Amino acid sequence: MHAAMMTEREFLSALQTLPLHPGGRGLKDDCALIEIGGETLIFNHDMMAEDTHFRRDADLADVAWKLVAINLSDLASKGAEPVGIMLGHSLGGNDQRFITGLREAMHEYSVPLMGGDTVAATGASTYSITAIGRATSQPVPSRTSAKPGQLLYVTGTIGRAMLGFEGVSKHLEAFNRPRACIAEGIALAPQVGAMMDVSDGLLLDVYRMAEASGVSISLDLSAIPVADAKKRDECIRWGDDYELLFTLPQGVPPAVSATLIGTVEQRGFVPIFIDGHPVANSDGLGYQHG
Repeated sequence: MHAAMMTEREFLSALQTLPLHPGGRGLKDDCALIEIGGETLIFNHDMMAEDTHFRRDADLADVAWKLVAINLSDLASKGAEPVGIMLGHSLGGNDQRFITGLREAMHEYSVPLMGGDTVAATGASTYSITAIGRATSQPVPSRTSAKPGQLLYVTGTIGRAMLGFEGVSKHLEAFNRPRACIAEGIALAPQVGAMMDVSDGLLLDVYRMAEASGVSISLDLSAIPVADAKKRDECIRWGDDYELLFTLPQGVPPAVSATLIGTVEQRGFVPIFIDGHPVANSDGLGYQHG
C-alpha cells in the first residue's frame, strides 16, 4: 500500500522536526542566511514543474526567464543584491530555447551562473535554481517581523499574471516573464518591519505573514490595487505576481511607490480580517501544493 501524499503544509511541518541550521529561520521564511566574513549571504531555492507551473507547449525560454525571476524575487524580499545562481536542469525539452531564456534573464539582472546539475528526464520536466545574494541592510528583512501598529503595503498591481495566463494580451508578459523587484527591495530593506514577495496569492501571503509574525492583519479589500476590478476576488487569490508585500511603522513613507492595504494588530482569534470579517484558516486563499 502506498503512503498517502502529504500536503505542502504537512511536508513543511515534517521538515521542521529535522535538525535545522539557525540560518534557516525555522523554515518560516523563503531564504536562508549565513554570515561570512562580515557579510550576510542569502540563499534561496525554487523549482518549476511541467504541468504545474507551465504548460507542456510553453516556450522554454520563458520558463527559464521565469525560473530566474522567481528566485531573484525571494532575494528581493530580503533586500539582497544577487551574487549568482546554480541550475538544476532536466534534459529532453527544447534545451536550446531554455539556454536562450536563461541567458536573457541573466543579462537582465546581471547575475552569473555558478554551476549546477543536469539529468535526463524520463517523465515531466522539472527545473530548479539556487540563487545566492548579498544582504545590503541589517537586520535582513523577514516575514516574521510584522509588529502591531505597523501599516501593510504592496507594490505594483495584483492580478496581472492571472490575466496574462488567461490570454489578455497586455498582461502576457506579467505571466511569462515576471519582474523581480530587486531595486525596490534594496530601497525598502532599511525601513521595513516584515517583507516578502507575493507568489502564491496576495491573501494567502498576507495570511502567512500574519502567522509567521504572530499578529493579526486587517485588510481593506477595496484598497488592493488589482488589474481587473471585475475579477478582484480572483486577482487577490491567483498568485504569480512577485510584487513586494511589506509593513512600515506609521508615519514612515515607503521608499518606493506602493499602496497602503491594511494594518497590523495584536494577535486576535484569527490571523487575518478581510473588511472586518475573520478568516480562520488558509484554505482557498491562494495556491498551495497538494
